[in-house]
Amino acid sequence: MSQERIGLWLIGAWGGVSTTVAVGLAGLQAGVAPETALVTSLPNFARLKLADWSQFVIGGHEIRETNYAAEAEVLYQNSRVFDRDLLNAVAPRLAEWDKNIRPGTLINVGSTIEKFAGPKTAATRGEKPAAAIKRIRTDIEEFKKANDCAHVIVLYLSSTEPPLESDAASWDWAKLSAALASSEASPVPASSEASPVPASTIYAIAAFELGCSFVNFTPSVGSNLPALAEFALKQKCLHVGRDGKTGETLMKAVLAPMFAARNLKVMSWVGHNIFGNMDGKVLDDPINKSNKVRSKDHLLTEILGYKPQTLVSIEYIESMGDWKTAWDHIHFEGFLGTKMSLQFTWQGCDSLLAAPLALDLVRLTEREHRRGKSGVMNHLAAFFKSPMGPHEPEFAKQFIALEHWADEVAAQQ
Repeated sequence: MSQERIGLWLIGAWGGVSTTVAVGLAGLQAGVAPETALVTSLPNFARLKLADWSQFVIGGHEIRETNYAAEAEVLYQNSRVFDRDLLNAVAPRLAEWDKNIRPGTLINVGSTIEKFAGPKTAATRGEKPAAAIKRIRTDIEEFKKANDCAHVIVLYLSSTEPPLESDAASWDWAKLSAALASSEASPVPASSEASPVPASTIYAIAAFELGCSFVNFTPSVGSNLPALAEFALKQKCLHVGRDGKTGETLMKAVLAPMFAARNLKVMSWVGHNIFGNMDGKVLDDPINKSNKVRSKDHLLTEILGYKPQTLVSIEYIESMGDWKTAWDHIHFEGFLGTKMSLQFTWQGCDSLLAAPLALDLVRLTEREHRRGKSGVMNHLAAFFKSPMGPHEPEFAKQFIALEHWADEVAAQQ
């Protein structure tokens, strides 16, 4: 297998998940981090000639002004994640990657996210969408050239945006590109007067213009628009998303099929989530929260074939730091109308649950790119709450689809 360098361009580059991705990747490259929780380290994927961790180099866009060492220290101090020896070992590499981070865009990110912008990003406020796309594209292009990368994968890890409020969801690429070219900037968040699409889609367009792959790990729209699907195929680009499936929804995707298979009627399913990281602070805004709740709440109807009463709550509790607790109460009807219940509590470190999946997605995307494929990667549905393209909703069936893809790749090597 070629040892060409691969660019990993992170959107939200100094956020909690991105920082954990960077610390983890640097640790893997230095040989001081174990591969626990990495799906691509399972034996069945060892035969696929996946890229070696040493091939990846990090750059990205970020609206705040900080650095990896500072953000890793916040996670260490507030949430007691990472190991001090690991942080010391990876510090030089993180400092090198800091040099590759550029100011992001504020187009339609919403007022809550705008508040976190540092002076460099704030200086871009008011730029037109076409100018933002050009600037982002230039940043990625310069990174690719400076680091001699054969390919760049853009990984969207930024905070959840407000829902899309324009009719761009029904547009083709010709109409959307024309609208972007003529759009005027406006301070009104998520307004069609400012831009027909949010920041996540701006990044996806810039990625596709350069022939980069695009992975959206968030509930934000990203490339999940008909126009972007069309443009990706035109540019022969790969893309996938949305919203990484790391905790409570993963449990739903595993448990709901059990109730369906045993013909137990789920009457209600209540999930309560609390956490205190940056993402939680953003989701404390009801507008941003609505996008996340929608992503978490559709799964049960898809699996069960009917809609039980559901309630999904997400609350920001600052003292929790990066630790997330999800408590679920499932009320179901058994034989002879007997009502029973199942409860579970999921406790995990949000960034450390997400980061290995993000790294897996990058590795699997690069392998598919090497095969010359383009379009939506349906076989990666197991990683997402709201997968793009046709897919089975049950986790077990989604993972079988991933294994079938692995068999296909292995057979063609």
